[in-house]
Amino acid sequence: MILIILFGLIIHFGVPNSDVQVKQDSFDKVSYTELSMELVRAVRDGDEVEPITQRLASVSEDELYNDLETEAEKKAFRLNIYNAYVQILLLEDPELFEDRNSWFGYNFFTSPQVVIAGKELSFDDIEHGIMRRSKIKLSLGYLDQWFVDDFVKRFWWNEVDPRIHFALNCGAASCPFIAVFDPDRVDEQLDITTKNYLEQTTDYYPEENEVEVNKLMSWFRADFGGPSGAIQMLKEYDIIPENVDPSISYKEYDWTLELGNYQDI
Repeated sequence: MILIILFGLIIHFGVPNSDVQVKQDSFDKVSYTELSMELVRAVRDGDEVEPITQRLASVSEDELYNDLETEAEKKAFRLNIYNAYVQILLLEDPELFEDRNSWFGYNFFTSPQVVIAGKELSFDDIEHGIMRRSKIKLSLGYLDQWFVDDFVKRFWWNEVDPRIHFALNCGAASCPFIAVFDPDRVDEQLDITTKNYLEQTTDYYPEENEVEVNKLMSWFRADFGGPSGAIQMLKEYDIIPENVDPSISYKEYDWTLELGNYQDI
């Protein structure tokens, strides 16, 4: 009788998906930074992401905080999380990107929709809150937010790293490419993505003593140390000669939706 009941249940519900359970068990054994790397790879390769996103959502806040011990781990984790979830959401519903500039109701960047450690975060929470230590988004990086969420403040980075702007991909055509950031190499990788993006987006006119750069250096100019800091960064990455002092202007940003821009570094 028991066998008949079990057989009926299997026919009705199907055989449990052992592959998903095996994946879930294997993810339980890795660090959360490694899990964030696996998430980017899974999205890139078209693999199932739910076992990873469930694990990230269900981890306790304390466990995640204690796991992200170093600044390198914090950087790699947040960069991977941001880039992966943008792709996940926009691949599922590209029309969400059309609401990125909405000031009323839903807004792709300001609406909480990424669940990490039981906390529903927006992309702005991750970028301008955690990564940029709670800067007011439209202040060019010069003003701090007046009220800071306790969760966001707990996971602040030690300092703002301007290179993140050349590593975050929000789904637009003008965004930098997506890499899998490894805590053991994240500093080197940020240098690579920065140099690559600056080379691709900078036009230097020596006869006019002018340089035209990406819009990110305007939107977040305080992160770069103002226009003079942006010029210095261009020199540090050998984009313009060391002995010049050009005037600076900013290119328009192409907001055309473009997904799947990955590179291995």
